[in-house]
Amino acid sequence: MHEVSHLLRDHHGRGDRVAREHGLSGPGERLRMNIAADCEINDDVYGDGLARPEGAVEPAMLLLPEGELMEDYLRQFRLGPRTQDLAWLDCGSGADGLEREWDLGADGAHGLSAQERDAVRFRVAQGITGRPGSASQGWQRWAEEAFHPPQPWRELLGAAVRSAASGPGAGEDYTYGRPSRRAASVPGAVLPSLRRRPPRVCVVIDTSGSVSDAELGSALLEVAAISRAVGGRRDLVSVVPCDAAAGGVHRVCRAEGIPLVGGGGTDLRAGFARALRARPRPDVVVVLTDGQTPWPSERPPCRTVVGLFPRRHSYRPYDEDDPEYVPDQPPAWARVVDIG
Repeated sequence: MHEVSHLLRDHHGRGDRVAREHGLSGPGERLRMNIAADCEINDDVYGDGLARPEGAVEPAMLLLPEGELMEDYLRQFRLGPRTQDLAWLDCGSGADGLEREWDLGADGAHGLSAQERDAVRFRVAQGITGRPGSASQGWQRWAEEAFHPPQPWRELLGAAVRSAASGPGAGEDYTYGRPSRRAASVPGAVLPSLRRRPPRVCVVIDTSGSVSDAELGSALLEVAAISRAVGGRRDLVSVVPCDAAAGGVHRVCRAEGIPLVGGGGTDLRAGFARALRARPRPDVVVVLTDGQTPWPSERPPCRTVVGLFPRRHSYRPYDEDDPEYVPDQPPAWARVVDIG
Protein backbone atom coordinates (compact mmCIF):
# COMPACT_ATOMS: atom_id res chain seq x y z
CA MET A 1 0.00 0.00 0.00
CA HIS A 2 2.78 2.43 0.90
CA GLU A 3 4.89 1.84 -2.21
CA VAL A 4 1.89 1.97 -4.54
CA SER A 5 0.93 5.27 -2.88
CA HIS A 6 4.19 6.77 -4.19
CA LEU A 7 3.03 5.89 -7.70
CA LEU A 8 -0.53 7.10 -7.19
CA ARG A 9 0.64 10.46 -5.84
CA ASP A 10 3.20 10.92 -8.63
CA HIS A 11 6.08 11.39 -6.19
CA HIS A 12 8.63 10.48 -8.87
CA GLY A 13 7.41 13.23 -11.21
CA ARG A 14 6.97 15.76 -8.42
CA GLY A 15 10.41 14.91 -7.01
CA ASP A 16 12.02 15.53 -10.39
CA ARG A 17 10.26 18.89 -10.73
CA VAL A 18 11.33 20.02 -7.25
CA ALA A 19 14.91 18.96 -7.95
CA ARG A 20 15.00 20.96 -11.20
CA GLU A 21 13.37 24.06 -9.74
CA HIS A 22 15.57 24.25 -6.63
CA GLY A 23 18.78 22.68 -7.88
CA LEU A 24 18.60 19.73 -5.49
CA SER A 25 21.05 16.94 -6.23
CA GLY A 26 23.00 14.25 -4.44
CA PRO A 27 21.92 11.34 -2.25
CA GLY A 28 21.26 13.57 0.77
CA GLU A 29 18.63 15.67 -1.01
CA ARG A 30 17.02 12.58 -2.52
CA LEU A 31 16.82 11.03 0.94
CA ARG A 32 15.14 14.21 2.17
CA MET A 33 12.59 13.95 -0.69
CA ASN A 34 11.92 10.32 0.24
CA ILE A 35 11.34 11.27 3.88
CA ALA A 36 9.00 14.11 2.89
CA ALA A 37 7.06 11.83 0.52
CA ASP A 38 6.72 9.21 3.26
CA CYS A 39 5.38 11.84 5.65
CA GLU A 40 2.72 12.78 3.09
CA ILE A 41 1.65 9.14 2.73
CA ASN A 42 1.89 7.76 6.25
CA ASP A 43 -0.17 10.40 8.04
CA ASP A 44 -3.38 9.25 6.33
CA VAL A 45 -2.82 5.91 4.55
CA TYR A 46 -3.02 3.77 7.69
CA GLY A 47 -5.93 3.12 10.02
CA ASP A 48 -9.44 1.96 9.10
CA GLY A 49 -8.25 -1.65 9.34
CA LEU A 50 -4.83 -1.16 7.74
CA ALA A 51 -2.09 -1.76 10.32
CA ARG A 52 0.68 0.80 10.68
CA PRO A 53 4.11 -0.87 10.25
CA GLU A 54 6.67 -0.42 12.99
CA GLY A 55 9.11 2.36 12.16
CA ALA A 56 6.89 4.05 9.59
CA VAL A 57 8.03 7.64 9.04
CA GLU A 58 5.48 10.11 10.43
CA PRO A 59 5.46 13.94 10.47
CA ALA A 60 5.35 13.91 14.29
CA MET A 61 8.80 12.28 14.35
CA LEU A 62 10.18 15.49 12.82
CA LEU A 63 7.87 17.79 14.84
CA LEU A 64 5.92 18.59 11.66
CA PRO A 65 2.14 19.01 11.25
CA GLU A 66 0.03 16.34 9.59
CA GLY A 67 -1.95 16.66 6.39
CA GLU A 68 0.60 18.48 4.24
CA LEU A 69 2.23 17.63 0.92
CA MET A 70 5.76 16.47 0.11
CA GLU A 71 6.69 19.93 -1.19
CA ASP A 72 5.50 21.54 2.08
CA TYR A 73 7.48 19.14 4.25
CA LEU A 74 10.65 19.67 2.19
CA ARG A 75 10.69 23.34 3.21
CA GLN A 76 10.38 22.56 6.92
CA PHE A 77 13.24 20.21 7.80
CA ARG A 78 16.87 19.40 7.04
CA LEU A 79 18.89 16.24 7.62
CA GLY A 80 20.20 16.12 11.16
CA PRO A 81 19.87 14.33 14.50
CA ARG A 82 16.14 13.69 14.06
CA THR A 83 16.69 11.96 10.72
CA GLN A 84 19.88 9.99 11.44
CA ASP A 85 17.89 6.80 12.08
CA LEU A 86 16.33 7.13 8.60
CA ALA A 87 19.54 6.83 6.57
CA TRP A 88 18.42 3.35 5.50
CA LEU A 89 15.26 4.70 3.86
CA ASP A 90 15.05 4.04 0.14
CA CYS A 91 11.64 3.52 -1.48
CA GLY A 92 13.21 3.46 -4.94
CA SER A 93 12.77 5.63 -8.00
CA GLY A 94 9.02 5.73 -7.45
CA ALA A 95 9.58 8.01 -4.46
CA ASP A 96 11.97 10.63 -5.84
CA GLY A 97 12.39 10.08 -9.59
CA LEU A 98 16.06 9.13 -9.38
CA GLU A 99 16.85 5.88 -11.18
CA ARG A 100 18.36 3.00 -9.20
CA GLU A 101 20.76 0.42 -10.54
CA TRP A 102 18.27 -2.34 -9.80
CA ASP A 103 15.33 -0.69 -11.62
CA LEU A 104 16.05 -2.73 -14.74
CA GLY A 105 17.52 -5.93 -13.39
CA ALA A 106 19.09 -8.94 -15.06
CA ASP A 107 15.67 -10.54 -15.49
CA GLY A 108 14.44 -7.63 -17.57
CA ALA A 109 12.01 -5.98 -15.14
CA HIS A 110 10.15 -3.21 -16.95
CA GLY A 111 9.11 0.13 -15.51
CA LEU A 112 5.64 1.46 -16.30
CA SER A 113 5.20 3.93 -19.11
CA ALA A 114 3.47 7.25 -18.46
CA GLN A 115 0.25 5.85 -19.98
CA GLU A 116 0.43 2.73 -17.81
CA ARG A 117 0.95 4.84 -14.68
CA ASP A 118 -2.11 6.90 -15.55
CA ALA A 119 -4.07 3.69 -16.11
CA VAL A 120 -3.12 2.44 -12.63
CA ARG A 121 -4.25 5.72 -11.05
CA PHE A 122 -7.52 5.63 -12.96
CA ARG A 123 -8.33 2.05 -11.96
CA VAL A 124 -7.59 2.72 -8.27
CA ALA A 125 -9.66 5.94 -8.32
CA GLN A 126 -12.45 4.04 -10.08
CA GLY A 127 -12.41 1.42 -7.35
CA ILE A 128 -12.75 4.11 -4.67
CA THR A 129 -15.47 6.23 -6.30
CA GLY A 130 -17.26 3.66 -8.49
CA ARG A 131 -19.65 2.80 -5.67
CA PRO A 132 -20.07 4.59 -2.32
CA GLY A 133 -17.92 2.71 0.17
CA SER A 134 -15.93 3.11 3.36
CA ALA A 135 -12.65 4.53 2.02
CA SER A 136 -11.08 7.22 4.19
CA GLN A 137 -11.73 10.87 3.42
CA GLY A 138 -8.10 11.33 2.37
CA TRP A 139 -8.37 8.62 -0.28
CA GLN A 140 -11.77 9.89 -1.44
CA ARG A 141 -10.31 13.38 -1.95
CA TRP A 142 -7.41 11.89 -3.89
CA ALA A 143 -9.76 9.87 -6.10
CA GLU A 144 -11.94 12.89 -6.88
CA GLU A 145 -8.87 14.88 -7.91
CA ALA A 146 -7.58 11.97 -10.00
CA PHE A 147 -10.88 11.89 -11.93
CA HIS A 148 -11.36 15.64 -12.01
CA PRO A 149 -8.05 17.48 -11.79
CA PRO A 150 -8.33 21.22 -11.09
CA GLN A 151 -9.33 23.06 -14.25
CA PRO A 152 -9.84 26.73 -15.13
CA TRP A 153 -13.59 26.23 -15.01
CA ARG A 154 -14.41 29.94 -15.47
CA GLU A 155 -12.58 29.93 -18.79
CA LEU A 156 -14.21 26.62 -19.72
CA LEU A 157 -17.69 27.93 -18.89
CA GLY A 158 -17.09 31.13 -20.85
CA ALA A 159 -15.75 29.15 -23.80
CA ALA A 160 -18.78 26.83 -23.71
CA VAL A 161 -21.18 29.79 -23.74
CA ARG A 162 -19.30 31.51 -26.57
CA SER A 163 -19.21 28.28 -28.56
CA ALA A 164 -22.94 27.70 -28.11
CA ALA A 165 -23.76 31.32 -28.93
CA SER A 166 -21.67 31.34 -32.10
CA GLY A 167 -22.72 27.92 -33.41
CA PRO A 168 -24.79 27.42 -36.57
CA GLY A 169 -28.34 28.66 -36.13
CA ALA A 170 -27.68 30.66 -32.95
CA GLY A 171 -28.53 34.32 -33.40
CA GLU A 172 -29.42 33.88 -37.07
CA ASP A 173 -32.62 35.05 -38.75
CA TYR A 174 -33.89 36.04 -42.19
CA THR A 175 -34.38 39.71 -42.97
CA TYR A 176 -35.67 41.68 -45.94
CA GLY A 177 -33.60 44.68 -44.88
CA ARG A 178 -30.92 43.51 -47.26
CA PRO A 179 -32.06 41.27 -50.17
CA SER A 180 -30.31 38.01 -50.78
CA ARG A 181 -27.59 37.87 -53.41
CA ARG A 182 -29.44 34.91 -54.90
CA ALA A 183 -32.42 37.11 -55.77
CA ALA A 184 -30.99 37.69 -59.27
CA SER A 185 -31.64 34.02 -60.07
CA VAL A 186 -35.37 34.44 -59.35
CA PRO A 187 -36.65 37.40 -61.42
CA GLY A 188 -39.64 39.18 -59.94
CA ALA A 189 -39.08 37.83 -56.39
CA VAL A 190 -37.41 39.44 -53.39
CA LEU A 191 -35.53 36.90 -51.29
CA PRO A 192 -34.50 37.59 -47.68
CA SER A 193 -30.91 37.24 -46.58
CA LEU A 194 -29.68 35.35 -43.52
CA ARG A 195 -28.22 37.78 -41.00
CA ARG A 196 -26.55 37.19 -37.66
CA ARG A 197 -27.76 39.17 -34.70
CA PRO A 198 -26.35 39.17 -31.16
CA PRO A 199 -27.41 35.91 -29.43
CA ARG A 200 -29.89 35.91 -26.57
CA VAL A 201 -28.94 33.92 -23.47
CA CYS A 202 -31.23 32.81 -20.64
CA VAL A 203 -29.60 31.67 -17.38
CA VAL A 204 -31.62 29.25 -15.22
CA ILE A 205 -30.26 29.31 -11.64
CA ASP A 206 -31.02 26.45 -9.25
CA THR A 207 -32.25 28.04 -6.00
CA SER A 208 -33.27 24.81 -4.24
CA GLY A 209 -32.27 23.96 -0.69
CA SER A 210 -29.33 21.82 -1.81
CA VAL A 211 -27.54 24.86 -3.30
CA SER A 212 -25.66 26.95 -0.74
CA ASP A 213 -25.66 30.74 -0.41
CA ALA A 214 -22.02 30.79 -1.51
CA GLU A 215 -22.93 28.92 -4.69
CA LEU A 216 -25.80 31.33 -5.37
CA GLY A 217 -23.38 34.22 -4.96
CA SER A 218 -21.03 32.50 -7.39
CA ALA A 219 -23.95 32.05 -9.80
CA LEU A 220 -24.59 35.81 -9.83
CA LEU A 221 -20.94 36.44 -10.65
CA GLU A 222 -21.20 33.96 -13.50
CA VAL A 223 -24.22 35.80 -14.88
CA ALA A 224 -22.09 38.91 -15.25
CA ALA A 225 -19.31 36.83 -16.82
CA ILE A 226 -21.80 35.28 -19.27
CA SER A 227 -22.92 38.72 -20.39
CA ARG A 228 -19.28 39.52 -21.18
CA ALA A 229 -18.88 36.21 -23.02
CA VAL A 230 -21.62 37.22 -25.49
CA GLY A 231 -20.23 40.66 -26.16
CA GLY A 232 -21.20 42.66 -23.09
CA ARG A 233 -24.87 43.16 -24.06
CA ARG A 234 -26.57 42.67 -20.72
CA ASP A 235 -29.93 43.43 -22.28
CA LEU A 236 -29.55 40.15 -24.18
CA VAL A 237 -29.06 38.09 -20.96
CA SER A 238 -32.02 37.12 -18.77
CA VAL A 239 -32.20 35.11 -15.53
CA VAL A 240 -34.83 32.62 -14.31
CA PRO A 241 -34.52 31.51 -10.64
CA CYS A 242 -35.99 28.05 -10.16
CA ASP A 243 -36.39 25.42 -7.45
CA ALA A 244 -39.48 23.23 -7.90
CA ALA A 245 -41.20 26.13 -9.66
CA ALA A 246 -39.82 28.83 -11.92
CA GLY A 247 -39.79 32.49 -10.99
CA GLY A 248 -40.12 35.40 -13.34
CA VAL A 249 -37.68 36.31 -16.11
CA HIS A 250 -35.30 39.07 -15.04
CA ARG A 251 -33.27 41.15 -17.46
CA VAL A 252 -29.69 41.72 -16.35
CA CYS A 253 -28.96 45.31 -15.43
CA ARG A 254 -26.68 44.50 -12.54
CA ALA A 255 -26.13 41.07 -11.00
CA GLU A 256 -26.80 42.15 -7.41
CA GLY A 257 -30.32 43.25 -8.34
CA ILE A 258 -31.56 39.77 -9.29
CA PRO A 259 -33.80 38.21 -6.61
CA LEU A 260 -32.87 34.54 -6.16
CA VAL A 261 -35.88 33.20 -4.30
CA GLY A 262 -36.49 29.52 -3.62
CA GLY A 263 -35.10 27.03 -1.14
CA GLY A 264 -37.47 24.14 -1.74
CA GLY A 265 -37.17 21.03 -3.89
CA THR A 266 -35.65 20.93 -7.34
CA ASP A 267 -37.29 20.51 -10.74
CA LEU A 268 -35.47 22.50 -13.40
CA ARG A 269 -37.89 21.32 -16.07
CA ALA A 270 -40.05 24.24 -14.95
CA GLY A 271 -37.10 26.57 -15.44
CA PHE A 272 -36.51 25.25 -18.97
CA ALA A 273 -40.19 25.69 -19.83
CA ARG A 274 -40.24 29.25 -18.46
CA ALA A 275 -37.05 30.17 -20.35
CA LEU A 276 -38.35 28.80 -23.65
CA ARG A 277 -41.70 30.62 -23.29
CA ALA A 278 -39.91 33.96 -23.26
CA ARG A 279 -40.31 36.15 -26.32
CA PRO A 280 -38.06 36.51 -28.14
CA ARG A 281 -36.92 32.97 -27.45
CA PRO A 282 -33.30 32.55 -26.26
CA ASP A 283 -30.63 31.11 -28.51
CA VAL A 284 -28.75 29.57 -25.58
CA VAL A 285 -29.94 28.31 -22.19
CA VAL A 286 -27.31 28.18 -19.43
CA VAL A 287 -28.23 26.17 -16.32
CA LEU A 288 -26.31 26.63 -13.04
CA THR A 289 -27.19 23.75 -10.69
CA ASP A 290 -25.86 20.98 -8.45
CA GLY A 291 -27.48 18.44 -10.78
CA GLN A 292 -30.01 17.04 -8.28
CA THR A 293 -32.99 17.56 -10.58
CA PRO A 294 -35.09 15.86 -13.24
CA TRP A 295 -34.15 16.94 -16.75
CA PRO A 296 -36.39 17.57 -19.78
CA SER A 297 -37.16 14.35 -21.64
CA GLU A 298 -36.59 16.03 -25.01
CA ARG A 299 -33.79 18.23 -26.27
CA PRO A 300 -34.74 21.94 -26.15
CA PRO A 301 -34.90 23.81 -29.48
CA CYS A 302 -31.74 25.75 -28.57
CA ARG A 303 -28.23 25.03 -27.36
CA THR A 304 -27.79 24.19 -23.67
CA VAL A 305 -24.81 24.64 -21.33
CA VAL A 306 -24.89 23.17 -17.80
CA GLY A 307 -22.61 24.51 -15.06
CA LEU A 308 -22.48 21.90 -12.26
CA PHE A 309 -21.82 22.97 -8.68
CA PRO A 310 -20.05 20.35 -6.49
CA ARG A 311 -22.52 17.69 -5.38
CA ARG A 312 -23.33 17.26 -1.71
CA HIS A 313 -23.38 13.66 -0.54
CA SER A 314 -25.86 14.55 2.21
CA TYR A 315 -28.42 15.36 -0.49
CA ARG A 316 -27.56 12.33 -2.61
CA PRO A 317 -30.16 9.59 -2.10
CA TYR A 318 -27.96 6.60 -2.89
CA ASP A 319 -28.16 3.03 -1.70
CA GLU A 320 -24.67 1.52 -1.62
CA ASP A 321 -26.20 -1.97 -1.49
CA ASP A 322 -28.05 -1.43 -4.76
CA PRO A 323 -25.78 -2.58 -7.62
CA GLU A 324 -28.13 -0.96 -10.15
CA TYR A 325 -27.76 2.54 -8.68
CA VAL A 326 -26.42 5.13 -11.11
CA PRO A 327 -26.19 8.81 -10.05
CA ASP A 328 -28.27 11.27 -12.07
CA GLN A 329 -26.29 12.83 -14.88
CA PRO A 330 -27.07 15.81 -17.11
CA PRO A 331 -28.46 14.75 -20.49
CA ALA A 332 -26.10 14.04 -23.38
CA TRP A 333 -27.44 16.97 -25.41
CA ALA A 334 -26.07 19.51 -22.91
CA ARG A 335 -22.51 20.84 -22.76
CA VAL A 336 -21.41 20.27 -19.14
CA VAL A 337 -18.76 22.23 -17.19
CA ASP A 338 -17.87 21.38 -13.56
CA ILE A 339 -17.83 24.57 -11.46
CA GLY A 340 -15.38 25.04 -8.60
